[in-house]
Amino acid sequence: MDYLAVLGRQKNISLAELESLFDKILVLSPKLATFKLTKYSPVNKAGEPDINRLGGVMKLAKEIKNPLEYIINDIKSSNYNGKIIIGVSDYSKKSSSKTSQRWALDLKAKLKKTEVIPDKKLSVRILANKNADLSTATVYHNHLCSKPGHFEIIHFNNRWFVGIGVQDINAYTARDQARPARDTKVGMLPPKLAQILINLCGPLPKNATVLDPFCGTGVVLQEAYLMGYRPYGTDLSERMVDYSLRNLTWIAKNHQQESTQNLSNISVGDATNYTWNQPIDAVACEGYLGPPMSLTPTDIKLKVAKQECKTIILGFLKNILPQITSGTPIVMAIPAWLRPDGHYQRLNILDEIESMGYNVIKYNNLSQRDLLYYRDGQVVAREIIVLRKK
Repeated sequence: MDYLAVLGRQKNISLAELESLFDKILVLSPKLATFKLTKYSPVNKAGEPDINRLGGVMKLAKEIKNPLEYIINDIKSSNYNGKIIIGVSDYSKKSSSKTSQRWALDLKAKLKKTEVIPDKKLSVRILANKNADLSTATVYHNHLCSKPGHFEIIHFNNRWFVGIGVQDINAYTARDQARPARDTKVGMLPPKLAQILINLCGPLPKNATVLDPFCGTGVVLQEAYLMGYRPYGTDLSERMVDYSLRNLTWIAKNHQQESTQNLSNISVGDATNYTWNQPIDAVACEGYLGPPMSLTPTDIKLKVAKQECKTIILGFLKNILPQITSGTPIVMAIPAWLRPDGHYQRLNILDEIESMGYNVIKYNNLSQRDLLYYRDGQVVAREIIVLRKK
């Protein structure tokens, strides 16, 4: 079966995440890609790809032959007799809000003519389209992928899909803003990006140990915990270690997740010379990004920041190399700085990293240089590097 992913704003990073976890990725448009499951892919209880595990995917859908037949069969099998709510997203090249609405109204008319339940006409409501495709927020707040009788139908050229998952925007906000220990001065790693960093490690065994050697306030650790992995963190700052411990305790209490994971496996340590406990199954982290910057740095200030970051990042990679086994993934966000002409200047250290004894992962639909995560106008962006020990 073909599944459909509606990609996030950082399209290339979304594609890299898909390639790391699924098979036969086919890019259909700047917003869409199809894929197939492997036996290692993250799935939900229904055996379908789990949207809650994917930080870079906004919506998920599965291919169907005919939306009318699918809705009728779904209603019959579930014995649903309430109001049917339908939204249509049209991602075709020449689509518009009018084409989406036309598909929706046509579907509504056909459903009202169909006797799904004997002697009872169907009650159908169509969501109005401001654009050709429904926003993530619209799909989420109208429960189109989570309640019986609620459907998002997706059209692309001559193909039809039905929504099976939408990003839980409220859950991400809560995990980010409701944590008891936050520090805006050390940078705010979004939970979505933390998920992506872990997923770029590829499929990991159940209860795998995920190390974050620059754990900060523990965002990567909390996402690793929610994915069912064993979080293991170190940080140079004793205060950050305390923050991570507090946040992990909070996330465990609020999600009431059954787990044998050790939530106190966090300690003070310098990533350039620390000796970690074994096993280490994967490393996912945001490395040192240099001093916070609100303005584009001068050449002198940038030169100093680059050298400091380079020393710490290469020092860490040299230190951990003999402590991990061949094939162990390391996914790391490193800094890139906005320049006056609008481009981002990178550390350009991949050749040095490869010469140490690492392989840089290659992708089918993008290159390593495409993995740049930033908001418009952000001075310090994150370049994501994906490595495996040779």
